[in-house]
Amino acid sequence: MPTRRIDWPQAWRIIASRYPPIQLFERLTPDPAVWDSLFALEQLTNPRARDEVGEIALVPPDERVSGPGASYVMASFTHLNPKGSRFSDGTFGVYYAASELETAIAETIFHFEEFARDSGDPMRTEDMRVLVGGVAAEFEDVAALAEPRRSQILDPSSYAISRAYARDLRDAGANGVVYPSVRRGGGECIGAFRPPAVGLPRQERHLKYHWNGDRVDRYFDYLRDAWVDLLSEFQQQE
Repeated sequence: MPTRRIDWPQAWRIIASRYPPIQLFERLTPDPAVWDSLFALEQLTNPRARDEVGEIALVPPDERVSGPGASYVMASFTHLNPKGSRFSDGTFGVYYAASELETAIAETIFHFEEFARDSGDPMRTEDMRVLVGGVAAEFEDVAALAEPRRSQILDPSSYAISRAYARDLRDAGANGVVYPSVRRGGGECIGAFRPPAVGLPRQERHLKYHWNGDRVDRYFDYLRDAWVDLLSEFQQQE
């Protein structure tokens, strides 16, 4: 499998703001081998600890990370999406990030719209948290694959091939994949299979997605204190 060294000083990730940092990860001892015992003690006084932390057993002790920003990484692997994603069948976690903020926005808006349509949501807004952190590791390079394999893995509507591909790589010990963004031309994304493959991120800003009942037509950038019209932004890129 072709691999490529990724050295991104800034890798952008966007999650819903309603998911706060898990403070237990932030203040844990740097020795991950004793975490399971600490979680058990925490649950004696905090019955919500399991819901907050998720399934810590999904992450082997030698792959756990701690410290400021660790919860943003660990949550990707302990709180699984049962519906899966492009590079997961729902039985393991993946940390997704993009090389540019604009690519992270395009990727997350696509999935936000899918969820809102499936739920039949009326017009509403959703605050999103922007995370940024470095990435320095070897990743399997999807762009370097021969056709038709490459196009099958990057299929915009079917994840059947990409999930099988990712499972084989993960089982073989790969850090993750780097791949061309499917939702924004020219952008790149990573899907990390293991917490140590990415640096600990920090919160960079908040955004507010505006769902008009059919699509996300604009978003509010709290850092810039301005609304961004998605149709105008797309036309400028064209």
